[in-house]
Amino acid sequence: MVAQGDERQVQKCYWIEHSADLTVEAMMLDSKASDLDKEERREILSLLPAYEGKSVLELGAGIGRFTGELAQKAGQLLALDFIDGVIKKNESINGHHKNVKFQCADVTSPDLKIAEDSVDLIFSNWLLMYLSDTEVENLAERMVKWLKVGGYIFFRESCFHRSGDSKRKYNPTHYREHTFYTKVFKECHKRDASGDSFKLSLIGCKCIGAYVRNKKNQNQICWTWQKVKSEDVKGFRLCFDIPLSERVFGQGFMTAGGIDATEEFVAKLELQRGQKVLDVGCGTGGGDFYMAENFDVEVVGIDLSINMISFALERAIGLKCSVEFEMADCTKKSYPDNTFDAIYSRDTILHIQDKPALFKSFFKWLKPGGKVLISDYCKHAGTPSPEFGEYIKQRGYDVHDVKAYGQMLRDAGFAGVIAEDRTEQIIEVLEKKLNAVEKDKDAFISDLSEEDYDIVGGWKARLTSRSGERRWGLFIAKKK
Repeated sequence: MVAQGDERQVQKCYWIEHSADLTVEAMMLDSKASDLDKEERREILSLLPAYEGKSVLELGAGIGRFTGELAQKAGQLLALDFIDGVIKKNESINGHHKNVKFQCADVTSPDLKIAEDSVDLIFSNWLLMYLSDTEVENLAERMVKWLKVGGYIFFRESCFHRSGDSKRKYNPTHYREHTFYTKVFKECHKRDASGDSFKLSLIGCKCIGAYVRNKKNQNQICWTWQKVKSEDVKGFRLCFDIPLSERVFGQGFMTAGGIDATEEFVAKLELQRGQKVLDVGCGTGGGDFYMAENFDVEVVGIDLSINMISFALERAIGLKCSVEFEMADCTKKSYPDNTFDAIYSRDTILHIQDKPALFKSFFKWLKPGGKVLISDYCKHAGTPSPEFGEYIKQRGYDVHDVKAYGQMLRDAGFAGVIAEDRTEQIIEVLEKKLNAVEKDKDAFISDLSEEDYDIVGGWKARLTSRSGERRWGLFIAKKK
């Protein structure tokens, strides 16, 4: 086991060796660095929260790939790196920005003094993977102290495995699972002199699309956190029944129908090679992998559940398909107009209260001729029974009858709207799946638990008759 002091020396020797020529290729350790740099730098900068006129701290600034860009908007910027020659190169390139200070410093050193509550944005790109686990934990706690209330931390790391193709005599990089970083920063906290407690709220987590598109590589992952009062932390949504749902519906699928419904519905999109698809509520990614692998399309999957996205990212490793995953709220996301050839969503939009606004966004994001396909839970026409009404209220669902749902798509500008009641199909699928669980009870309980088996029994008990209040709709529409 390498001692902490020894590890810092190993890392310093490693970067002195690999920064000898002070080029972008040397910093990124990749022969295709020049092309990747242009695409990924633009993408990363687009992910940053607003920092115009604010205080920015750049950790592990290197030769300044991002320093000059950050300086154009920041009020003041402090760029740090622990290799003297590297930070001097950065200063020679970006020293003309009068709002930037350059400092050679090791972020793990207690001698690094940064005032508490003084920074609006802390930015780091490929830094934490060169620190030990303990050093990451300690630095995260210090970052929370340096940050102003309401300020942000943005960092990007290589996870799971290396990406660059440069030859190395040795490689001391820590290619951790992304869940390590999520856990460390989630558990950070600070209490001020008045007794108020502060934590970090996860704003976003995604893989870098430039690496997905160019290398079919989902291991480049970034996080955005905001410092807030502990009581104001918006806990990222967790889904606790992933193993249960996948045991019933198949790996990668969280809703009834599994791969069979996916094949049927995706066929209706008539996907062509090279097209771009947005999956809203992608879950653990089964539909995304199916589309990317079978139709050679680029898929962007977004979901509010951090652990669903975590499952999807882990399963993407080694598949070499163009699937990009992001933890994000579809009601707060924005994409340029005419970005996607298709938008796909399975049993997710019942959680969205303002569907008309979302459908208008879908319309803008789609290219002319693009299609939207949605399956979702609905209700029968008319006033729901008191029992069903209370169930909807408790769950926070926003459900409509199939006809009204289709009309909302027309009102958003879509043409050729198809709105089909597929309730019989979903009931048949559910009955088949749940009966299979019953027949395989012992193995099911052995793999999961008796509690999970009882939950599935509850699912079966809630199956209504074919004329019941719970309905299930399939909706297809086109942007002319």
